[in-house]
Amino acid sequence: MDFQSRLEARGLSRRDFIKLIGTVTAALQLPAIYQPRIAQAVENAANKPAVIWLEGQDCTGCTESILSSFNPGPTEIVLDLLSIRYHETIMAGAGETAESWLAENIKQGGYLLVVEGSIPTADDRFLTIGGRPFRQILQEAAANAAAVVPIGACACYGGIPAAGPTEAKGVQDIISGKPIINLPGCPVKPNWLLGTILHYLVFNQVPELDSNKRPLAYFGGLLHDNCPRRGHFEKGEFLTDWNDPAQKDFCLLLRGCKGPKTYTDCAQSWWNDGVNFCINASSPCAGCTQPEFYAAGLSDNRAGLAPLYVRTDTMSLPGIGGVNPETAGKVMAGASVAGAGIHLVGNIATGRLKQEKAEEGRRDK
Repeated sequence: MDFQSRLEARGLSRRDFIKLIGTVTAALQLPAIYQPRIAQAVENAANKPAVIWLEGQDCTGCTESILSSFNPGPTEIVLDLLSIRYHETIMAGAGETAESWLAENIKQGGYLLVVEGSIPTADDRFLTIGGRPFRQILQEAAANAAAVVPIGACACYGGIPAAGPTEAKGVQDIISGKPIINLPGCPVKPNWLLGTILHYLVFNQVPELDSNKRPLAYFGGLLHDNCPRRGHFEKGEFLTDWNDPAQKDFCLLLRGCKGPKTYTDCAQSWWNDGVNFCINASSPCAGCTQPEFYAAGLSDNRAGLAPLYVRTDTMSLPGIGGVNPETAGKVMAGASVAGAGIHLVGNIATGRLKQEKAEEGRRDK
């Protein structure tokens, strides 16, 4: 069956397909001139790398996120845009049939390996599938993969399971020698995954990554920089009483918001087809795209971001040093007047300048 026939079998016209490609192009943050190349990559579905999707220690939240996506919806993603060969949650096969199909696709190689969930390291018996340790399955699948795409905080950095007795790790702590593209979040945002996979298919290369192996297209800027409550931060207006209507749109920094430390495009690209995102729903950012998410403390002495509603006691302003959150807005305003520069002062959170220097060093190499 040719590609046009497949579209018609799915009830899609050629016009519907082109509209879908336009949405995908926007998700990739590419100009419209790339639409023909993306359309060609999708039409060559029979020749594109397959997608194998493994699930480790997880709540299936990332799968649920993808299946709840809009424009494109789950049907278009699973049947039209991607060739998902193995996925424990959505595939019809089970038992020996499913495991034989996985083994056959691993043997063929050349696929993109999507991994959801963390990997237990305290004892392989914490997680077995078909009687085999998950770590062994992951290592075998990664060996023949073209690239590995961990999705969600758990697969990228260990996430919530890392706080438990399994000593859970992220994929990058288990797999080496393969391109790894981290797409953190709790859960992952659908356009991050779709855009990353199609970027690889169109350009046959890994997108530009930051020092945490995240695509710069989605994780290159601080959430705080584009937060809709940024104006209240600069005025020194912080929410202290959830029940005060006058404070409902105030900055959530004192309520534990981790936006000034979190690299993500959540403030620009909202969830559920642009309906909402955490801060707009009056929930402080949990920093779920950061390695520090849900960590009580890390080996390199960085503080963790948990628990959610605990305030940040101090924050660092470039060229100014540490200040209390209550006075951060006033300090920023004063620094701007003194000539520190709006852009420099706007990049307020710890780690911003360090990340920029790290990226400069990586590019120099």
